Amino acid sequence: MASRAGVSRTTVSLVLNDRGESIPETTRQRVFEAARELGYHPDHSARGLAGGRSQTLALVLRQTPEQVAGDALLAETLRGLATAARSAGFRVLVEPLGPGEATYGELVRSGRADGAVVSGPLFDDPELADLVADGFPIVIQGHLPGAAAPSVDVDNEASARLAVDHLLELGHRRIACITNAALSYTAAADRLAGYRQALATAGVGSVPELVEAGAFDSASGHRAMTLILERGRPDAVFVASDVVALGAIGALREAGLRVPDDVSVVGFDDIPLAAYFDPPLTSIRIPAHDLGLAAGNALLDRIAGREVPDRTLLPTELIVRASTAPPSRRA
Repeated sequence: MASRAGVSRTTVSLVLNDRGESIPETTRQRVFEAARELGYHPDHSARGLAGGRSQTLALVLRQTPEQVAGDALLAETLRGLATAARSAGFRVLVEPLGPGEATYGELVRSGRADGAVVSGPLFDDPELADLVADGFPIVIQGHLPGAAAPSVDVDNEASARLAVDHLLELGHRRIACITNAALSYTAAADRLAGYRQALATAGVGSVPELVEAGAFDSASGHRAMTLILERGRPDAVFVASDVVALGAIGALREAGLRVPDDVSVVGFDDIPLAAYFDPPLTSIRIPAHDLGLAAGNALLDRIAGREVPDRTLLPTELIVRASTAPPSRRA
Protein backbone atom coordinates (compact mmCIF):
# COMPACT_ATOMS: atom_id res chain seq x y z
CA MET A 1 0.00 0.00 0.00
CA ALA A 2 2.84 2.38 0.83
CA SER A 3 4.46 1.94 -2.60
CA ARG A 4 1.11 2.35 -4.36
CA ALA A 5 0.45 5.62 -2.54
CA GLY A 6 4.06 6.77 -2.97
CA VAL A 7 4.61 7.32 0.75
CA SER A 8 6.39 5.63 3.65
CA ARG A 9 4.87 2.76 5.64
CA THR A 10 4.84 5.07 8.66
CA THR A 11 2.74 7.62 6.78
CA VAL A 12 0.25 4.90 5.83
CA SER A 13 -0.01 3.81 9.47
CA LEU A 14 -0.53 7.35 10.72
CA VAL A 15 -3.19 8.19 8.12
CA LEU A 16 -5.19 4.97 8.53
CA ASN A 17 -5.10 5.32 12.31
CA ASP A 18 -6.17 9.00 12.31
CA ARG A 19 -2.87 10.14 13.80
CA GLY A 20 -1.29 12.15 10.99
CA GLU A 21 -2.83 15.56 11.68
CA SER A 22 0.08 17.40 10.05
CA ILE A 23 0.12 15.21 6.92
CA PRO A 24 -1.14 17.17 3.86
CA GLU A 25 -4.67 16.38 2.74
CA THR A 26 -3.45 15.42 -0.75
CA THR A 27 -1.17 12.78 0.79
CA ARG A 28 -3.96 11.48 2.98
CA GLN A 29 -6.25 11.09 -0.01
CA ARG A 30 -3.57 9.12 -1.89
CA VAL A 31 -3.35 6.72 1.04
CA PHE A 32 -7.14 6.31 1.23
CA GLU A 33 -7.33 5.76 -2.53
CA ALA A 34 -4.61 3.08 -2.37
CA ALA A 35 -6.49 1.40 0.49
CA ARG A 36 -9.69 1.33 -1.53
CA GLU A 37 -7.93 -0.07 -4.59
CA LEU A 38 -6.38 -2.85 -2.51
CA GLY A 39 -9.63 -3.62 -0.72
CA TYR A 40 -8.21 -2.72 2.70
CA HIS A 41 -10.72 -2.49 5.55
CA PRO A 42 -9.32 -1.34 8.91
CA ASP A 43 -9.93 -3.27 12.11
CA HIS A 44 -11.75 -0.62 14.12
CA SER A 45 -10.91 -2.14 17.49
CA ALA A 46 -7.20 -2.12 16.65
CA ARG A 47 -7.59 1.30 15.11
CA GLY A 48 -9.04 2.59 18.37
CA LEU A 49 -5.95 1.42 20.24
CA ALA A 50 -3.60 3.07 17.76
CA GLY A 51 -5.65 6.21 17.19
CA GLY A 52 -4.44 8.21 20.14
CA ARG A 53 -5.99 5.86 22.70
CA SER A 54 -3.21 3.46 23.66
CA GLN A 55 -2.61 5.80 26.62
CA THR A 56 1.11 4.99 26.43
CA LEU A 57 4.18 7.19 26.06
CA ALA A 58 7.36 5.57 24.74
CA LEU A 59 10.78 6.44 26.13
CA VAL A 60 13.16 5.51 23.30
CA LEU A 61 16.76 5.28 24.50
CA ARG A 62 19.33 5.47 21.69
CA GLN A 63 21.58 2.92 23.38
CA THR A 64 21.96 -0.85 23.41
CA PRO A 65 20.19 -2.77 26.20
CA GLU A 66 23.60 -3.34 27.84
CA GLN A 67 24.33 0.39 27.85
CA VAL A 68 20.88 1.17 29.20
CA ALA A 69 21.45 -1.29 32.05
CA GLY A 70 24.43 0.82 33.17
CA ASP A 71 22.61 4.17 32.90
CA ALA A 72 22.76 5.47 36.46
CA LEU A 73 20.39 8.39 35.76
CA LEU A 74 17.67 6.39 34.00
CA ALA A 75 15.69 5.72 37.18
CA GLU A 76 15.33 9.43 37.94
CA THR A 77 14.54 10.33 34.33
CA LEU A 78 11.92 7.58 34.20
CA ARG A 79 10.44 8.70 37.51
CA GLY A 80 9.92 12.20 36.13
CA LEU A 81 8.45 10.93 32.86
CA ALA A 82 6.13 8.52 34.69
CA THR A 83 4.91 11.34 36.95
CA ALA A 84 3.91 13.37 33.91
CA ALA A 85 2.33 10.34 32.22
CA ARG A 86 0.25 9.34 35.25
CA SER A 87 -1.09 12.87 35.62
CA ALA A 88 -2.88 12.38 32.27
CA GLY A 89 -3.79 8.71 32.69
CA PHE A 90 -0.89 7.42 30.56
CA ARG A 91 1.75 4.77 31.23
CA VAL A 92 5.34 4.55 29.98
CA LEU A 93 6.95 2.02 27.66
CA VAL A 94 10.78 1.88 27.70
CA GLU A 95 12.41 0.91 24.40
CA PRO A 96 16.23 0.56 24.07
CA LEU A 97 17.11 1.25 20.45
CA GLY A 98 20.82 1.10 19.68
CA PRO A 99 22.23 2.29 16.36
CA GLY A 100 21.44 -0.23 13.62
CA GLU A 101 18.81 -2.06 15.66
CA ALA A 102 14.98 -2.07 15.33
CA THR A 103 13.37 1.01 13.82
CA TYR A 104 11.10 3.74 15.10
CA GLY A 105 8.64 2.80 12.39
CA GLU A 106 8.04 -0.58 13.98
CA LEU A 107 7.13 1.12 17.25
CA VAL A 108 4.72 3.49 15.49
CA ARG A 109 3.07 0.87 13.29
CA SER A 110 2.55 -1.45 16.26
CA GLY A 111 0.22 1.15 17.82
CA ARG A 112 1.86 0.59 21.21
CA ALA A 113 2.50 4.29 21.86
CA ASP A 114 0.80 7.61 21.16
CA GLY A 115 4.08 9.51 21.13
CA ALA A 116 7.74 9.12 22.01
CA VAL A 117 10.45 10.84 24.00
CA VAL A 118 13.69 10.10 22.15
CA SER A 119 16.65 10.28 24.55
CA GLY A 120 20.26 10.61 23.43
CA PRO A 121 19.83 11.45 19.73
CA LEU A 122 22.46 10.82 17.06
CA PHE A 123 23.42 13.32 14.37
CA ASP A 124 22.61 10.87 11.57
CA ASP A 125 19.07 9.66 12.25
CA PRO A 126 16.97 10.07 9.08
CA GLU A 127 14.12 7.89 10.33
CA LEU A 128 13.60 10.20 13.30
CA ALA A 129 13.31 13.14 10.91
CA ASP A 130 10.83 11.18 8.79
CA LEU A 131 8.66 10.41 11.81
CA VAL A 132 8.60 14.07 12.82
CA ALA A 133 7.71 15.09 9.26
CA ASP A 134 4.91 12.50 9.20
CA GLY A 135 3.31 14.10 12.24
CA PHE A 136 3.99 11.47 14.90
CA PRO A 137 4.34 13.25 18.28
CA ILE A 138 8.03 13.32 19.18
CA VAL A 139 9.95 15.16 21.90
CA ILE A 140 13.74 14.94 21.91
CA GLN A 141 15.45 14.66 25.26
CA GLY A 142 18.70 16.14 24.11
CA HIS A 143 19.54 18.34 21.16
CA LEU A 144 19.41 17.53 17.45
CA PRO A 145 20.27 20.48 15.18
CA GLY A 146 17.76 20.97 12.40
CA ALA A 147 15.12 18.67 13.89
CA ALA A 148 11.55 19.99 13.70
CA ALA A 149 10.61 18.40 17.02
CA PRO A 150 10.71 20.19 20.38
CA SER A 151 13.63 19.32 22.65
CA VAL A 152 14.17 19.27 26.40
CA ASP A 153 17.81 19.41 27.40
CA VAL A 154 20.60 20.97 29.41
CA ASP A 155 23.21 23.23 27.83
CA ASN A 156 25.93 20.61 27.38
CA GLU A 157 28.50 23.02 25.96
CA ALA A 158 28.09 25.58 28.76
CA SER A 159 28.07 22.84 31.40
CA ALA A 160 31.31 21.36 30.06
CA ARG A 161 32.88 24.82 30.06
CA LEU A 162 31.86 25.16 33.71
CA ALA A 163 33.61 21.89 34.57
CA VAL A 164 36.82 22.77 32.72
CA ASP A 165 36.81 26.36 34.04
CA HIS A 166 36.87 24.87 37.54
CA LEU A 167 40.04 22.95 36.68
CA LEU A 168 41.61 26.02 35.07
CA GLU A 169 40.81 28.16 38.11
CA LEU A 170 42.57 25.61 40.31
CA GLY A 171 45.69 26.13 38.21
CA HIS A 172 45.62 23.12 35.90
CA ARG A 173 46.71 23.60 32.30
CA ARG A 174 47.36 20.14 30.86
CA ILE A 175 43.74 18.97 30.97
CA ALA A 176 42.58 15.78 29.27
CA CYS A 177 39.04 14.96 28.13
CA ILE A 178 37.20 11.65 27.89
CA THR A 179 33.80 11.95 26.22
CA ASN A 180 30.72 10.14 27.47
CA ALA A 181 30.12 8.45 24.11
CA ALA A 182 31.10 8.41 20.45
CA LEU A 183 30.93 11.79 18.75
CA SER A 184 28.02 10.60 16.61
CA TYR A 185 25.94 11.38 19.72
CA THR A 186 25.07 15.06 19.87
CA ALA A 187 25.60 15.37 23.64
CA ALA A 188 29.11 13.91 23.38
CA ALA A 189 30.05 16.36 20.61
CA ASP A 190 28.61 19.30 22.57
CA ARG A 191 30.51 18.40 25.74
CA LEU A 192 33.76 18.07 23.82
CA ALA A 193 33.09 21.45 22.19
CA GLY A 194 32.58 23.01 25.63
CA TYR A 195 35.89 21.55 26.82
CA ARG A 196 37.70 23.05 23.83
CA GLN A 197 35.98 26.42 24.23
CA ALA A 198 37.04 26.69 27.87
CA LEU A 199 40.66 25.95 26.98
CA ALA A 200 40.62 28.42 24.10
CA THR A 201 39.14 31.19 26.25
CA ALA A 202 41.90 30.63 28.81
CA GLY A 203 44.57 30.72 26.11
CA VAL A 204 45.39 27.04 26.59
CA GLY A 205 45.82 25.01 23.43
CA SER A 206 43.77 21.83 22.96
CA VAL A 207 46.10 18.83 22.59
CA PRO A 208 44.60 16.00 20.46
CA GLU A 209 46.62 13.37 22.36
CA LEU A 210 44.71 14.29 25.52
CA VAL A 211 41.26 13.50 24.08
CA GLU A 212 39.65 10.06 23.91
CA ALA A 213 36.08 8.80 23.44
CA GLY A 214 34.14 6.87 26.06
CA ALA A 215 31.22 4.56 25.35
CA PHE A 216 28.78 5.07 28.25
CA ASP A 217 30.38 2.49 30.57
CA SER A 218 33.25 2.33 33.08
CA ALA A 219 35.28 -0.08 30.98
CA SER A 220 35.48 2.49 28.19
CA GLY A 221 36.70 5.10 30.67
CA HIS A 222 39.44 2.76 31.82
CA ARG A 223 40.55 2.12 28.22
CA ALA A 224 40.49 5.81 27.32
CA MET A 225 42.47 6.87 30.40
CA THR A 226 45.05 4.16 29.78
CA LEU A 227 45.57 5.41 26.21
CA ILE A 228 45.97 9.00 27.38
CA LEU A 229 48.51 8.02 30.04
CA GLU A 230 50.58 6.16 27.44
CA ARG A 231 51.09 9.52 25.70
CA GLY A 232 51.96 11.47 28.83
CA ARG A 233 50.39 12.32 32.16
CA PRO A 234 47.79 15.12 32.30
CA ASP A 235 47.35 17.46 35.27
CA ALA A 236 43.60 16.90 35.29
CA VAL A 237 40.84 15.12 33.40
CA PHE A 238 37.34 16.20 32.44
CA VAL A 239 35.27 13.05 31.97
CA ALA A 240 31.87 13.77 30.40
CA SER A 241 30.09 11.00 32.38
CA ASP A 242 30.41 9.92 36.01
CA VAL A 243 30.08 6.25 35.06
CA VAL A 244 32.91 6.61 32.54
CA ALA A 245 34.90 8.58 35.15
CA LEU A 246 34.80 5.63 37.53
CA GLY A 247 36.78 3.56 35.03
CA ALA A 248 39.18 6.45 34.39
CA ILE A 249 39.94 6.72 38.12
CA GLY A 250 40.64 3.00 38.19
CA ALA A 251 43.17 3.38 35.37
CA LEU A 252 44.88 6.27 37.18
CA ARG A 253 45.25 4.16 40.30
CA GLU A 254 46.65 1.24 38.34
CA ALA A 255 49.27 3.64 36.99
CA GLY A 256 50.25 4.58 40.56
CA LEU A 257 48.62 8.03 40.40
CA ARG A 258 46.53 9.57 43.15
CA VAL A 259 43.31 11.55 42.77
CA PRO A 260 43.46 14.52 43.25
CA ASP A 261 47.10 14.77 44.44
CA ASP A 262 48.54 13.76 41.06
CA VAL A 263 45.54 14.15 38.72
CA SER A 264 42.28 16.01 39.40
CA VAL A 265 39.09 14.52 37.95
CA VAL A 266 35.76 16.20 37.12
CA GLY A 267 32.75 14.15 36.03
CA PHE A 268 29.39 14.95 34.48
CA ASP A 269 25.84 13.95 35.54
CA ASP A 270 26.31 13.80 39.35
CA ILE A 271 24.85 10.32 39.61
CA PRO A 272 23.70 9.28 43.12
CA LEU A 273 26.91 7.29 43.68
CA ALA A 274 29.21 10.22 42.80
CA ALA A 275 29.27 11.45 46.40
CA TYR A 276 30.47 8.00 47.51
CA PHE A 277 33.31 7.51 45.02
CA ASP A 278 36.81 7.32 46.49
CA PRO A 279 37.45 10.20 46.52
CA PRO A 280 33.98 11.78 46.22
CA LEU A 281 33.64 13.05 42.66
CA THR A 282 33.39 16.69 41.59
CA SER A 283 30.69 16.67 38.92
CA ILE A 284 28.14 18.64 36.89
CA ARG A 285 24.72 17.97 38.36
CA ILE A 286 22.02 17.13 35.79
CA PRO A 287 18.35 17.53 36.87
CA ALA A 288 17.41 14.04 35.62
CA HIS A 289 13.96 13.91 37.25
CA ASP A 290 13.03 17.37 35.98
CA LEU A 291 14.24 16.51 32.47
CA GLY A 292 11.96 13.47 32.41
CA LEU A 293 9.05 15.46 33.82
CA ALA A 294 9.49 18.31 31.34
CA ALA A 295 9.85 15.93 28.40
CA GLY A 296 6.73 14.02 29.46
CA ASN A 297 4.65 17.18 29.82
CA ALA A 298 5.88 18.45 26.44
CA LEU A 299 4.94 15.16 24.79
CA LEU A 300 1.47 15.19 26.32
CA ASP A 301 1.03 18.70 24.94
CA ARG A 302 2.15 17.50 21.50
CA ILE A 303 -0.34 14.63 21.56
CA ALA A 304 -3.12 17.02 22.56
CA GLY A 305 -2.20 19.48 19.78
CA ARG A 306 -1.06 22.21 22.16
CA GLU A 307 1.86 24.55 21.45
CA VAL A 308 5.25 23.42 22.78
CA PRO A 309 8.44 25.56 22.92
CA ASP A 310 11.04 24.57 20.34
CA ARG A 311 13.72 24.13 23.00
CA THR A 312 13.59 23.96 26.78
CA LEU A 313 16.89 24.19 28.68
CA LEU A 314 17.12 23.22 32.34
CA PRO A 315 19.94 24.48 34.59
CA THR A 316 22.96 22.47 35.70
CA GLU A 317 25.25 23.01 38.67
CA LEU A 318 28.91 22.31 39.48
CA ILE A 319 29.17 20.20 42.65
CA VAL A 320 32.70 20.45 44.06
CA ARG A 321 34.00 17.48 46.02
CA ALA A 322 37.36 15.97 46.90
CA SER A 323 38.42 14.70 43.44
CA THR A 324 39.76 18.13 42.41
CA ALA A 325 42.49 20.22 44.02
CA PRO A 326 45.16 22.77 43.03
CA PRO A 327 48.43 21.37 41.67
CA SER A 328 50.21 22.69 44.77
CA ARG A 329 48.71 19.87 46.84
CA ARG A 330 50.90 17.32 45.11
CA ALA A 331 53.78 15.74 46.96
